[in-house]
Amino acid sequence: MTILETLSLVREGRIYELARARFRGMPNHPSHPRFDIVTYRTPRGLRLSGEEPWATGNELESGYVSELIMASTHTGAHIDALSHVTVDDRWASGEVDRDLGDFGPLTGDATELGPMWARGVLLDVPRHRGVETLPAGSPVPAHELEAIEQAQGVRVEAGDVVLIRTGCMARWPDAEWLATHYGAGPDESGGRWLADRRVSATGSDTEGFEVTPPVASEAPSSPLPVHVHLLVERRIPILENLDLEELAQDRVYKFLFVGLPLKIRGATGSMLDPIAVI
Repeated sequence: MTILETLSLVREGRIYELARARFRGMPNHPSHPRFDIVTYRTPRGLRLSGEEPWATGNELESGYVSELIMASTHTGAHIDALSHVTVDDRWASGEVDRDLGDFGPLTGDATELGPMWARGVLLDVPRHRGVETLPAGSPVPAHELEAIEQAQGVRVEAGDVVLIRTGCMARWPDAEWLATHYGAGPDESGGRWLADRRVSATGSDTEGFEVTPPVASEAPSSPLPVHVHLLVERRIPILENLDLEELAQDRVYKFLFVGLPLKIRGATGSMLDPIAVI
C-alpha cells in the first residue's frame, strides 16, 4: 500500500499505544544493560554550587531540572537496526574490520532507519491456540502463522509491518512471571515465511522476538537464526517489546502502524513509542 492508501485504514480516529513506560530497573533482555535514569541538575544544586548558567540576571530565582539516561537503545519497545546482528563478523551492509568504529557501526546504524508508516497486521497466537499466554520456548512455525492469517481474515502483504503476539505483556513487568514464559516466538520457518511475504518490518511483544532456544534444524547452528535471516540476509528490521494487549483484546488485526526511530549515529537500534491507528 502507498502512504496515501494507508490513510483508508483510519475509520474511527482511535489510537493504540504500543509501548509501556520505561523506568529504572525495568525488565530488559539480560544481554543489554539495565535502564537507569538519574537527576543531573536541580534548582537546589545550582544554588548550593553557586553556578549561574544564565545569559541574563535571575531576580526570580528561576531554576531547572535535567536528567541523564543510561540505557541500551534496545530497551523497552524498540527496533533493531541492520547492524545489530553479525555473522562471521559481518552484517547486512558492513564488516567489523572495515565498518565498526570506536563509536559504533558506520553503516546500517539507526540513522538509516526511516519513518515507519505502513499497514500493520496483528497475528494473535494465544487466541488461536485458546490460551492466555504461550508457554516458555514455544515455537511459532510458518504453517501456524498462515493458519492464524486465514482464521483472522487478513492476508499479509508486501510492505506490511507484521506484529506477532505471544501474550507475555499480559503481566509485564512481573519479572518472575515473565521468566516462566520466556522465549516464545517464530522459529526459522516462521521467520522465512515473513521474509517471503516481503514485510517491511516485523516484531512481537517479547524481548527477543524469535523462539529461544532455537529449534534444531539441518542448517549450521546459530543462537539467533531468525535474526540472522531477517536482519543480515533479508534486511528486514525487527521490533521487540511491543504492547499488543489492547489490540488483541479489541480484535484489531489491521491498522495504520506509525513508528519514528531516533536517528542516533552509531546506534544498532532505537527506542520507539509506536502507535496503531484505526
